[in-house]
Amino acid sequence: MKFSVIFEAQLADPTVEREHQVIRDCVEQAVLAERMGFDRIWAVEHHALKWYAHMSAPEIFLTWVAARTHTIRIGHGVVCMPFNFNHPVRVAERAAMLDLLSGGRLDLGAGRGGTEQETSLCGVDRERTTQEVEEALRIIGKAWQEEELEYHGELIDIDPHPILPRPRQTPHPPLFLACSRAETLVQAAELGVGALVMGFAGPESIAAMRAVYDGAVAGRDGARLVSTAVNDHFSVLCPTIVLDDPAEARRIGIRGQRFFAQSIGHWYGGAGVPDEAVVAGADEEARMRSAAEQVVARLHEQAIPVRPASTATFHADHAYGSADDAIAYVQRLEEAGADEIMCLIQMGTVPQEACLETLRQWGETVIPHFRTA
Repeated sequence: MKFSVIFEAQLADPTVEREHQVIRDCVEQAVLAERMGFDRIWAVEHHALKWYAHMSAPEIFLTWVAARTHTIRIGHGVVCMPFNFNHPVRVAERAAMLDLLSGGRLDLGAGRGGTEQETSLCGVDRERTTQEVEEALRIIGKAWQEEELEYHGELIDIDPHPILPRPRQTPHPPLFLACSRAETLVQAAELGVGALVMGFAGPESIAAMRAVYDGAVAGRDGARLVSTAVNDHFSVLCPTIVLDDPAEARRIGIRGQRFFAQSIGHWYGGAGVPDEAVVAGADEEARMRSAAEQVVARLHEQAIPVRPASTATFHADHAYGSADDAIAYVQRLEEAGADEIMCLIQMGTVPQEACLETLRQWGETVIPHFRTA
């Protein structure tokens, strides 16, 4: 079992001063994560998604963290691969440089960045994003294994050029794909890349997703593999806050997750502005249920079918509470098929001291439990 931390750089009340502090806070958390025994950090790439993700240049963030650490792996979780966000050759060049300078610690994930807010910023064709992500992975895998890259595909042509520098890892850093639906799980398996899975719906949902992924791995014939280096790693999201006071940890965690759910809903589903207020002593579980009910009511008003995924981000049964609570939840994820637990700690309303204490509790108690089991 591997353990990692994922960073969105979320924040309520996003003034310039608070934005700058949150990004510095994320660096502090990442450095502490190495000291606490985590295997990896991941940083997202999103653009113009106020509140939800201020991590627009993860390659800079990851380089800054790599220079301040020694052993922890450095993960793009993910690069927005449609060509108007990032030309695939530029991704290969930047990623290889970071892999080289970090001593071979890079992992490279791919995603679509598919919100209207993001695609309209960079002129991305939303109808082509899935194709462009797959073609980008194919180009990158090829660029890192041949003396010169030459590529002629359905969407892009590249005449022969050397792609420099070459990465430290041989033949290249492991490749991953962001997966939230059965279709993307099948795509990841057939491409031979790892799956980065949103896990808000809980362990039962994770087990079902793992079955889809494993089935596609077992059934693939190799025709769609993007590289000779196959990576069948299954990483799942685990929202968590762990403190000495379990009730306070649960309150802080659920409040942070509600902000996460509302801010992602604002950009993906046209919801209102996320609730930024933190009310002392509030019944956060009741407020979470109320927020989910509001989403359902809004979908009914728009005659949009309500599916399990519609309210998954409001599901509050996660690793909130004591270290023992977190251990029990991780055991459920392990039984569901997780190869890696991606801790989501930095959510928009969670104070820095709670993030740091959570990392300490995982490092001192949760991770050692699974290292010695």
